[in-house]
Amino acid sequence: MDAKKRILLVEDDAALAGVYQARLELEGFEVSQVNNGEDALSAALSFKPDIILLDAMMPKISGFDVLDILRNTPETINIRVIMLTALSQPKDKERAEALGVDDYLVKSQVVIGDVVDRVKFHLGLSAPSEN
Repeated sequence: MDAKKRILLVEDDAALAGVYQARLELEGFEVSQVNNGEDALSAALSFKPDIILLDAMMPKISGFDVLDILRNTPETINIRVIMLTALSQPKDKERAEALGVDDYLVKSQVVIGDVVDRVKFHLGLSAPSEN
């Protein structure tokens, strides 16, 4: 049995984070949850996640800044990052892509199953679903 894949969930909405954590654990992942950018950066180093689900709008350090720092830190440069955000403007997605995000999901446009599918895809656990 392979070790569980680790997911760092960075979300300041406690209710939403709880729902995601429960579903991801049900899917067999090990989940660590933090609710701000500072904690996300320290957890990326200590928890060593395989993938990070990153909210964009958070207290202290925004998701964009977290992503920028992750991509410029040798220990975290290769961690996959899926930004999960309320920001639906193309400019926000372009900014995230310029910073090296692996995927950009708008909360209002996805259900939790979609998020799980993208996580599995980026971890190499499933083929992309046919659209």
